[in-house]
Amino acid sequence: MSFTNHGKRASTNSASGDKLTVVKYTFEGEKFEILVKPDPALDYKLGKIKDVSSVLVSDEIYQNSGKGTRASSEKLQKAFKTEDVMIIAEKILQKGDLNLTTEQRRKMTTEKRKQIITFIAKTFVDPRSHLPHPPLRIEQAITDARVSIDPFKNVDEQVKDIVENLRSIIPLKSENLLLEISVPAQYVAKSYSVLKSTGTLKKEDWQKDGSLKAILEIPAAARPNVIDRLGAITKGTAFVEVLK
Repeated sequence: MSFTNHGKRASTNSASGDKLTVVKYTFEGEKFEILVKPDPALDYKLGKIKDVSSVLVSDEIYQNSGKGTRASSEKLQKAFKTEDVMIIAEKILQKGDLNLTTEQRRKMTTEKRKQIITFIAKTFVDPRSHLPHPPLRIEQAITDARVSIDPFKNVDEQVKDIVENLRSIIPLKSENLLLEISVPAQYVAKSYSVLKSTGTLKKEDWQKDGSLKAILEIPAAARPNVIDRLGAITKGTAFVEVLK
């Protein structure tokens, strides 16, 4: 998946006043371009929509859209083995570089920032309290550390470096906890699904009365969430204790 950011230059206005941008694709040195609607094109690249026709501004395949130079039939046949515009446009959308607008890049960066903050809050704790930092504290630390968020990289690809930068401002440690949990019989069904989805069940001890005693391994930062969810399901009757 390829994206290119050219700020405000990435989009222009069509005769009808609608914004448009360009997707560029190169095959054996030959350049091909299509004009697309910015937001639908981004949705297509992200797999949110599949209808190519809803993305295109025109049914033309260009070699230079800025000059209005259309690709010849011979070059289309050589590069795509067809002259069908929809088939060609689909390939260009899939493999080409989409020029992002400034607003699109801003939105993507904001969303990636939220994902990173959520990941850190769920995965890392303050080693002094063994509790997660509040998301607002993490967000402020990211601002204070002047951390650069890459909207095009996955969270896993950049969170390690980000955490290292943040450690000069807030203490962060990734650790797991073992919780000893007891759930009354009438709440076991709903509680069990929570346990399975939030951690690894290291031990299950089913009692004769239908209640459950278990040992659950979780990221330390997930402890408040597990306790809150079990408390809500069991109306406060579940027993949860951190094993030393």
